[in-house]
Order: sequence, then structure tokens, then C-alpha cells
Amino acid sequence: MLSCKPSNHSSSSPFNKFPKSFSTIFPSATSAFTTYASISASLMLLRSIFNDLIPYPLRKHIFSAISSLFCFFSGKQTIIIDQFDGIEPNHVFNATELYLSTKVNPNTKRLKVSKRIKDKGLSFKLDKGQRITDSFNGVELKWRHVCYGVEIKGNVTEKRYFILRFKKNNGDLVMNSYLPFVLKSAEMIENEMRVLKIHTLGNVRYGFKFKWESIKLEHPSTFETLALDPELKTMIIDDINRFIRRKEFYKKVGRSWKRGYLLYGPPGTGKSSLVAAMANYLKFDIYDLQLENIKSDSDLRRLLLDIGNRSILVIEDIDCTVNLPDRGHRRNGQDKQ
Repeated sequence: MLSCKPSNHSSSSPFNKFPKSFSTIFPSATSAFTTYASISASLMLLRSIFNDLIPYPLRKHIFSAISSLFCFFSGKQTIIIDQFDGIEPNHVFNATELYLSTKVNPNTKRLKVSKRIKDKGLSFKLDKGQRITDSFNGVELKWRHVCYGVEIKGNVTEKRYFILRFKKNNGDLVMNSYLPFVLKSAEMIENEMRVLKIHTLGNVRYGFKFKWESIKLEHPSTFETLALDPELKTMIIDDINRFIRRKEFYKKVGRSWKRGYLLYGPPGTGKSSLVAAMANYLKFDIYDLQLENIKSDSDLRRLLLDIGNRSILVIEDIDCTVNLPDRGHRRNGQDKQ
């Protein structure tokens, strides 16, 4: 007879090597969540203690050192461009903000938009925390706009700066070529977007001195519309262009970068229109000065010092205001020479 006995094969099956319940190896979902919550609470507590015990300037240096350490091992170099250099505005920051406004694209998550009255289109700027990638001579450059609040004596002050990151081996290209290119590009953009103004003396003295007051210059005169002899017009434009190109030459020889023109003629012959055409061509502001309103040399000196760069100073009716000596007469009353 055949007898059937229970086989011991099941006891030696490899599946029996696993425990009957996975709970002995893997924690339950509740246990995992509890552990995660405990770790998160501990990290939050440590962060709070860290912020309370360590002042912000020291924290900034610590984070900067850690960031520099990571950049050292990652082969990246970082340049920080602060909004202010001490108490003065940082021109590089303003130029960077203006330059990057022309590099925004639809992929940027957050943008700031604005439009001035005379602007033809909308102006876009990076919002805080946003990133943008630029390219220069085949080199990739990554920008980031950082903005945060700092409490100083109970007042919250906004701090802003740009972070520029690139490969270390491109450092010379960035510092000697790319950043000067950004400054030059921003200057060109600013000239195109600039709203021209005409400055005149106010009727009221502020304290013990006069003060310039300005309004927008909306004179339509240009060299294209100016009724002037073509040869004379070409000569004036060439002279202006030569003057603009020779700014560094004036600095090299130790001379002030300025150019003077004498316009004379009866009223209505186009003197003011020519000045407006020059201002629109150069994108320079106009300062209109009438010497009959000036009572002392000190007032004149202060007004001249308040005139901004890249401006046109117009002194009207100078021949009627200044009493020039008649050099044709001798001091002893003799006849003309």
C-alpha cells in the first residue's frame, strides 16, 4: 500500500525565510510620519535657536563661507553686486537691472511690469528670487535677483543684490569683457529710454539759494525737421559727433569735456529750435539760465554745480545782461585806436 506522509518541503521553502509580518522590518506609515514630524520639529527648533543666538551679520558671513566652499569644489565662481556701495547707489547694480530687463523671456515665472508716459512699450524687470541665463561669447552666465528685509532699529529695510555665477576658467572674460559690456549696453538702453527735461530757475528762493525746477521737454524739433542750410546742418552734426567721441581725449589732456556754441539772430530765427534739436539728438537735458535773475557770484556758482552731467546749458541774451568794456577807448579818455 502506498502511504502518504506530510512532506517537510514547505518548511524548507525559501519563502518561509521571510518573517510572517513586514512590520518587524519596515515601520508603519504612522510610525514614519511620527519620525518625520519629530525631525522637522527638531530642525525648526534648531533654526530658531540659531537665528536668535547668532546675529544676522555673522549668519550672513557663515552662509557666505559655506556657499564659497561649495563653489570652490563645484568649479564655479560667484560675483555679488549689491544695490548700494556703502551709502551711495551702486552704478553696476542699476546697469545690471536695466540690462537684464532686455533678457527676460516667457519662461520667467515672475516679472515686474511698468510703463512711463513717453514709453512706446512695456518695461519688464526680474522679480525677487527669479533667475535668468545669459550668454556671452559662447559662455553661459547665470543671474539671480535676491531681495530680503533687514530690521534696523525697528525699521525694516529692503536689501537687494544680484548673484552672477559662471565657471572659474571664464573669470577673466567675465570681469574684463562681459561686465564692461553690461555697463555699455545699459548706458545705450538708458539713453533710448531717457525722458528729457528742461530746467529753469524757480520763482522762490529755497533758504538762501535758488533751485532748479524741471518739466518734461516735449519739443518736436529734430535735425530732420529743422529748417537749416544742409551744409551747415551737416557741419553741426559732425562737430557734435566728434565731440562725443573725444570724451576720453579731453580727460587725457586734462580738459573739461564741454563744447560751446554762440547762436545769435533776431527773435523767431530758430535759435531755440536748434537747441531743442541738439537736446533730442544727444538725449541731453536743457538748463535755461537767465543771468538777470542772478544777484551774486555765489548764486551762479551754486547753480552751475547743481547742473547734471550730459546736459546743455543755455544762457539767454548774454549780450544784454553783461556789461562788456569797450576796448576801443583808452582809459584816459583819448580817441579810439
